[in-house]
Order: sequence, then C-alpha cells, then structure tokens
Amino acid sequence: MHSVTRDGVSIEYAVDGPGDGPTVLLLEGLGYGRWMWRWLTDALADEYEVIRPDNRGTGGSDVPEGPYTVPEMAADARAVLDDHGADRVHVCGASMGGMIAQELAVADDRVASLALLCTSPGGDDAVETPAAVQEHIFSVPDEYGPRERIRYLMEPAVSDDLYEREPDLVDRIVDWRLAGDATPAGREAQAAAVAAFDATDQLDEIDVPTLILHGTDDRVLPVANADLLADYLPHATVERVDGGPHLFFIERRDAVNPRIRSFLDEVA
Repeated sequence: MHSVTRDGVSIEYAVDGPGDGPTVLLLEGLGYGRWMWRWLTDALADEYEVIRPDNRGTGGSDVPEGPYTVPEMAADARAVLDDHGADRVHVCGASMGGMIAQELAVADDRVASLALLCTSPGGDDAVETPAAVQEHIFSVPDEYGPRERIRYLMEPAVSDDLYEREPDLVDRIVDWRLAGDATPAGREAQAAAVAAFDATDQLDEIDVPTLILHGTDDRVLPVANADLLADYLPHATVERVDGGPHLFFIERRDAVNPRIRSFLDEVA
C-alpha cells in the first residue's frame, strides 16, 4: 500500500497492474472505499496500471474535520498522481468520484480521458437526489446493527431484487464496506462536498474523450443528469444501461467493465 500527505492529510492508495502500462485512476463514490473497483481492476490490470485512492474520510486515508469540497478531494488525487510519478492518466469516477474526476480534468492537463459513471455536473439544473432517497440514506433506524445498517443504506443504490438474486455477493459487499468504507464523520463531510458541487461553468474547458455511463433506473442520481453532463462536455458520448441502478457498474459488471475497457483501449 502507498500513501501521500497533502496539507497534513494522509491519502492511502493501491496500485495494481504493470508499471509500464497506461495509467488509470479510479475514484469512488460518497462513503465507498476502493473495494468498489475490485472487478474493474481485475478487468484492466493485465495491461493497465490501476491506481485506487481512498478519498479523505474513507478507509486507510485520514478523516480530517469537515466539511470537504470536491476541489479539495481533486487536489488529493493530484497529490496521489504526483507521488506516484504519473505523467498521463485516464480517469474513471463514479457518483461523487465522477465529480472529483471532472474537477481533476479541469485542473490537471495530465488527464487524457474520462469515464464518468452515474454522476452529475452539479449546479442549478442538475436533477437532485429525491427527498425520500436522501432521507433513507441519511436516516438509519437506531436499532440496526452494523451489517443491517449497511444493507439499509445500500437499498436505494441497487436493484430491488439484488439481495435475493445475489445474496453471497451482498454478504461480501457488506464485509468490504465494514472494513473499508468512510467513517460516519467522513461520510457526512463528503456529503457536504457533493451538495456544494457545481462544475457547469468549467466543463467546456475539458478537451478529452469522455464516456458517460448511467443506469436508467438510478434512484440516487437520476439518469437525466447524464444528458445534462453531456451538454456541457464538448467530447462526450452518453450510453444508458437499461434498468441499471446507481451501482449498475457492480450489478452489471460483466457488461460494463468490457465497455470501459474498450473505451480505454481506443483512447490509450
């Protein structure tokens, strides 16, 4: 494991794959640890060097006092790239990670391409998380234990039948989340960053190939945000995953990961 310290905050990151391959930076969503990229890492690490940081507040990284901002977390990602010596990088971000990826692409000319999953440009026109979903993911019943709490928090982000369809996968995800997700304080501080995010006046500066993937049944960040994001990005292609929930890249990993790989193969 690797780590770098920026402004007194230690950011831990993992590196997989060959050191001489094209570099891919994977940025995870609000509250999630780098475990969420395990399948995409497996799909890439034969030829690509894959860097997976834990966002501040998450996993092996420090949990400074919040609130955080997306530019602050993008600066953390830049520090990771500096520490690792990356001079060109393809960036894939999901949800909050997609917001960090947008900010990073504006600020750092090392970014060669973007894959943006289930994310939003922020701003006044963005379609917000529905109020009922917000209440669900930030109001866990007091009587729930740690495993019940995680399953409850995850419900809006997955398909209604996932728990019955793939119970073993859900159990493994709960284990990984218990070990590597954000602390409650870190999650709250990250949520403040998402709420304040607005990149709409900067996105036309991003001059790199961009793939936007979004599930049509996303209850956390509705799919209309994909089209809105594409309106701002000059080189963006939108592809919808029919019936996909917010975590479509996990549930539909056998289809989504090859699509991301083919995009990277084209642009790298």
